[in-house]
Amino acid sequence: MLEIILKLVAALLVGGVLGWEREKRQKTAGLRTYMLVSLGSAVFMIAGLHLQEDVGPTELSAVRIDVSRVFAAIIGGIGFLGAGSIIESRGGVRGITTAAGVWVAASGGIACGCGYYDLALVATLLAWVVIVGVGRFERWHFESENE
Repeated sequence: MLEIILKLVAALLVGGVLGWEREKRQKTAGLRTYMLVSLGSAVFMIAGLHLQEDVGPTELSAVRIDVSRVFAAIIGGIGFLGAGSIIESRGGVRGITTAAGVWVAASGGIACGCGYYDLALVATLLAWVVIVGVGRFERWHFESENE
């Protein structure tokens, strides 16, 4: 049980780190959305891995557990959320960074659900650098270019 709690808390932290800046900038998907996406992804992965472990190797083709299908299902669901954040654009194409951030938050949740904390940490830090650092650079560069 402690391992499950660790995985889920790590997933919440991944989503929280990425969602904080989006919340601060009042984007469509903010802190809670990112945290829930990451948490949900981790839960699906943990459940898939436990189910695979419980069923074990079997000769029966009807009882085959393929955890990679869990990845595919998560990616499909996140694509739906991402499209929703892009469509809510009010006349222009907006929300693509938010959609990409939600996608990365889901990947961090998947990594935490699998117990790959080092992967989740590095990916989260890199995504944070892109969202915050590159975002600041873009605003600075384009503001100075327009002057």
